[in-house]
Amino acid sequence: MKLFRRYLISAVSFLLAFGLAGCSNNTANNEAPVVAPYDGENYVEISTVTVGGENPEEFAKTYEPIKNFDKELSVPTFVTKVDDTYFIVDCYHNRIIYSKEMGIPLDQWYIMSSDMTQPHTLASDGKVYMADDTENNRILIFEKFDDKFVNTQSIYNVGTRPHYTVYDKTTDTFYVWSSVTGELYCFRHTADSTRICLTEIRKISQLDGIYVRSFSIIDGDIYFVSGVSPSGTAAKIYRCSLEDLSIKETYDIPDNLAGMAQITRIKDYYYITTSTDLSGNQDHATIIRTGDLKDLSKGSYEDIYSTYFVGGGTPYYISEVEGSYYLTEHRLKGHSVWNFETDNNGNITNVTAVY
Repeated sequence: MKLFRRYLISAVSFLLAFGLAGCSNNTANNEAPVVAPYDGENYVEISTVTVGGENPEEFAKTYEPIKNFDKELSVPTFVTKVDDTYFIVDCYHNRIIYSKEMGIPLDQWYIMSSDMTQPHTLASDGKVYMADDTENNRILIFEKFDDKFVNTQSIYNVGTRPHYTVYDKTTDTFYVWSSVTGELYCFRHTADSTRICLTEIRKISQLDGIYVRSFSIIDGDIYFVSGVSPSGTAAKIYRCSLEDLSIKETYDIPDNLAGMAQITRIKDYYYITTSTDLSGNQDHATIIRTGDLKDLSKGSYEDIYSTYFVGGGTPYYISEVEGSYYLTEHRLKGHSVWNFETDNNGNITNVTAVY
C-alpha cells in the first residue's frame, strides 16, 4: 500500500470537478489484473485530469482537425493502424499525425495531438487510444468522435520517461513502460466506460536505473531489451512473467548490441533493432536477427541491416500492420519510414522506403 501511496498526488481542480468516473478506490487487495473484464475495482490513485469538457462528443464539434504543417518527419518512432486510420508518432516534432492513406505527402496528414514532448508510441483497443508523453512523464488518452480525436484524459506521474505502450488483448490491459525505473504501469477500463484506471505498477528492480527502450509480449511472456546505464552495467535481455515480472531467463548481450531498441518475433526469427552500443555510440546502430537469443552472447547472429535497408541511420521500432511491417529510422533523410513483408520463414521481402 505504501508503495502505491507515494504515487498519490493531490488532485487538481479538473480532478475535483470530474473525478475518476467508473473507478473506485480499493487497493488493499493489490492483485495482478486478470483476464476477466475489469470491474472498476482495485485501482491505484494517481494524478489525473479530465479534458475535453464534460461531453467530449459535443466538444469535438467545436473544432476542425489541423493539417500537418511539415513535409518531413523528425525522428519518427512508431507506425500503427487502427481500423481505417494510420498513425505516425513523429517524436522530435512533438506530435502524432494520422491519415486514412499511407504514402501521401506528410502535409496532407492531420495532427492527432501536438500537446506532448517527444512521444514514442501509440496503442489502442479500438475504443480508446493511449500515447506516452515521454518527457512530461504522463500518458494521454484519446477518443474518436466523427473522425476527430479528443484528448479526454491525461494521467500524470507515470514513472520516468514512459517510452513504450502496448495494448494486450489476451489480458485486456494497456502496458506502459517507464524507461529508466524498471516499472510497468498497467491500465484498464470497464466494458461500459472508456475511463482509464491504473490497476497496478509492476517492477523489475534489476532494470532500475538502466535505460530500456521497450518490451515485447511473446508467447505470454514479456521480454525487455538490453539497455545502457551510466555505470556501464553488463547488457542483458530479460524474459519475465508478464503477471509479476519475475525473471524466467536472461540472455547475455555483447557490448556492441547493448543499446537495443526493440525485439520483434517474426516467424522463425527474433528481429532486433539496436540504437547504440554500451557507450551510447549510434555508429553501431543496426538490425540483427537470430533464431535463438542464447546465440547472441556467442556473436552468432546475422546482421541484416545493410542487406535489406540503406544502412547508416538508426533503426528504431518495428510494427506489424495487416500482415506487413513498418520500420522507423532516423539520422538519414529519405528513408525515415520503411515498409517490408516476409516470406513463410520470416525472411524479409519487398522493402520499400515510404517516407
